Amino acid sequence: MKTTGLRATIRRGFDRAERGLDRLFGADWNPMGQLGPLGWLLFWVVAVSGIYLFIFFDTGVTAAYSSIEWLTNDHWWHAGLARSLHRYASDLMVLVMFVHLIREWSFDRYRGRRWFSWITGIPVIWFVYLSGITGYWLVWDKLAQYVATVSTELLDTLGIFGEPIARNFLAPELLSSRFFTLMVFLHIAIPLLLLLLMWIHIQRITDARTNPPRGLTVITLGALVVGSYAIPATSQGPADLATVPQSLGMDWFLLSLYPVIESVPSGVIWAGVVIFTVVLVGMPWMPPRREGGAAEVFLDHCNGCSRCVADCPYAAITLVPRTDGLPFSHQVEVNPARCVACGICMGACPSSSPFRRSGDLVTGIDLPDRPLADLRAEVIEAAQQLTGKGRVLTLACGHGAAAAPEKGRVVMPCVAMAPPSLIDFIISRGLADGVAVAGCAERDCFNRYGHEWTEARFARERDPFLRQRVPRERVRTIWAGMSERKRLATEMSAFSEELAQLPEFENVRPLEEEEKAEMSASAEIRRASA
Repeated sequence: MKTTGLRATIRRGFDRAERGLDRLFGADWNPMGQLGPLGWLLFWVVAVSGIYLFIFFDTGVTAAYSSIEWLTNDHWWHAGLARSLHRYASDLMVLVMFVHLIREWSFDRYRGRRWFSWITGIPVIWFVYLSGITGYWLVWDKLAQYVATVSTELLDTLGIFGEPIARNFLAPELLSSRFFTLMVFLHIAIPLLLLLLMWIHIQRITDARTNPPRGLTVITLGALVVGSYAIPATSQGPADLATVPQSLGMDWFLLSLYPVIESVPSGVIWAGVVIFTVVLVGMPWMPPRREGGAAEVFLDHCNGCSRCVADCPYAAITLVPRTDGLPFSHQVEVNPARCVACGICMGACPSSSPFRRSGDLVTGIDLPDRPLADLRAEVIEAAQQLTGKGRVLTLACGHGAAAAPEKGRVVMPCVAMAPPSLIDFIISRGLADGVAVAGCAERDCFNRYGHEWTEARFARERDPFLRQRVPRERVRTIWAGMSERKRLATEMSAFSEELAQLPEFENVRPLEEEEKAEMSASAEIRRASA
């Protein structure tokens, strides 16, 4: 995958920063690879701390500030802690949300058939802000007065209310506890709708991760607690509608636009909101992504084993009742609107055997633009480019350090597309002395589970297994991001040297002449159609 311009620059920046975090946290606990789960964790921290605060909170307009001060100062060790956690987790959730958005854009994981998660994430942004803004009103200090006044004046410019709502904040006697109770209701209702939107956001993702690794969870919660005790959240003096606040400390995560709202005409603000939203909605089609055809099912080779269903990262494959009369209860069905043509299903199918020579090489589920027959032909063609001792044939991910075509390298949408039997085929037929599987960064696979499924198949923990007859010292996995080409080259060179020191593999069964002719013909057809 070739990426240029601003997107490539940002992606390289993320990749380099994440390599440093790998050394600090390890690949599994790297926070940049866990932004989605961290967002969920922070939501629950905000929700639980908010419920706890509500126990102590007085919803009356005249008592709200004093109740907040009481829980902050008199009960600082538990209720005060909850207030600070509520504040800082909200800010951190905003930061995580935008880093997640920029990162998904830079890694180009929002276009094509992955549009759903991007589009459903846009209303999440606005509901996070609405939750935070309504929460600031409830403190009813000077900052809350400022937020309430600016917000209601902006809303009144829409002309959708029977009476201007900003008038409630013109004088102390005009603000009633009934209005304040309405704000409490909104601050409860909006997060509930936010939770629904977050749930919708992950509906097209198989086994979506909503919990960070336990260790990262402990680190995050520990940092929030320490920060809350070290710099507790405090109020900025009681609100006084008879005066105008002159100096305020701003929460730049949630309230960064408020100084702009004060100084720019309301029409410009609303136009900016609409344009920003429309641009975000349109981004998956600017320009549209060119994707391969959705996976196809060949029932003659499908027994409904459901391995492809379990391995598909995007819930694009389901089991349905059998339709062709064969003695199996189910078959698989592909939803073309969800399939991203990653090929992981092909690597999961037990009938994906490159050894088969009788008839056409067809598997139970295959990619129309990159079928197993073509992949086998590409492997043989790449092997013919290798010479000398320590020959390494590389099966590479198109989103990692090995994405660029090179001699002896076969680039795929995802390394989990290659069935383990293909590794067996390469080594047992003497096509190479060893196979390097060079995937994208371990911390965050482009297709979510390519790294995990490949490792599990090789470790014989997930079907289809890598056969025991394949010497593991002749198979090397390298997980390297786009900016880790030097490390990739170093590890590939070391692997080649190790292979050169090994004795010749005794169980090699070279390709027969007719087999070579068959593969060459297939390669010619592939080149002609490319």
